[in-house]
Amino acid sequence: MSRFKGHQVTELPAKPRTGVLLTNLGTPEQPTPKALRYYLREFLSDPRVVEIPRLLWLMILHGIILRVRPKKSAKLYQNIWTEKGSPLLVISQQQQSKLTQALQQEYGNSVKVELAMRYGKPSIKQALEAFRQANIDNIVVLPLYPQYSGPTTGSTFDAVVKELTQWRWVPTLHFINGYHQHPNYIQALAQSIQAYIAQQGKPDKLVVSYHGMPQAFQKWGDPYALFCQQTTQLLQQALSFDDDDMIMTYQSRFGKAEWLKPYTEEVLIELAQQNTNNIAIICPAFSSDCLETLDEIKREYRDIFIKAGGQQFHYIAALNDSDTHITLLKDIVAPYCK
Repeated sequence: MSRFKGHQVTELPAKPRTGVLLTNLGTPEQPTPKALRYYLREFLSDPRVVEIPRLLWLMILHGIILRVRPKKSAKLYQNIWTEKGSPLLVISQQQQSKLTQALQQEYGNSVKVELAMRYGKPSIKQALEAFRQANIDNIVVLPLYPQYSGPTTGSTFDAVVKELTQWRWVPTLHFINGYHQHPNYIQALAQSIQAYIAQQGKPDKLVVSYHGMPQAFQKWGDPYALFCQQTTQLLQQALSFDDDDMIMTYQSRFGKAEWLKPYTEEVLIELAQQNTNNIAIICPAFSSDCLETLDEIKREYRDIFIKAGGQQFHYIAALNDSDTHITLLKDIVAPYCK
């Protein structure tokens, strides 16, 4: 029996149909140790995420991390969980719905938008299967990571290709590997900061915090850090900020290895000790608010700053399902829609 997937095609669509696949990292199904254990096992087993000898890492993962971390992580997720579920999933579903409306207003039913998580549900496999059943012959994959990195965007490519290698007929594939310099992306970030300033006033310092990465990944050729720097420079230009007005940092370290610097928490302590009393922080690498922004930034890092002597700490939300963000996503995929 053949290993390749296929189904009988009895009628082709009148014109080519496009499937837009939005992807994000993922989220546990519930804020429980059991759900976190399943999610973390899939996430941390990815060789793109942890690049150390596999046998050694799997022994550490199953012997230590999956015995300890799920319970701790579950408590953190409980801090942000809503009646509708995981904020990341809820926001991503709203993005999917609004992007569908925006694209269908221009292209009609010839465009179908699916949502998938790299780890967890809905899965990439499920989303691609929905395209296959709908006879989609043109697929546009848009990982919602503005700045390319191997553990996020690269891993998404791996998962998409792994599934498509099992298809008997492979559609045209467009893989968008980042948009860190897209003018509409920079403008959307700038507008969100300007809206904050209009309400709260200009902070003493704007902290631009990106998700961290082991320093070794940069040495091995990952361009993520460079892309973060380029986004920050373009954002500074769009805001007409001086060098002293903002600072770029990295958050969310894991393990004992050296990660990209400066570390956000250390910068916050230094700013507070230097009598920088009023700061605002934005996280451009996150297209949707999630555990790292809603708990790590808004709760943990706020406490760090205040305890070090700071006074006012404000988090500027991710672009989420804002009109400017949906317009940006539409503009990114539009050239590939038929």
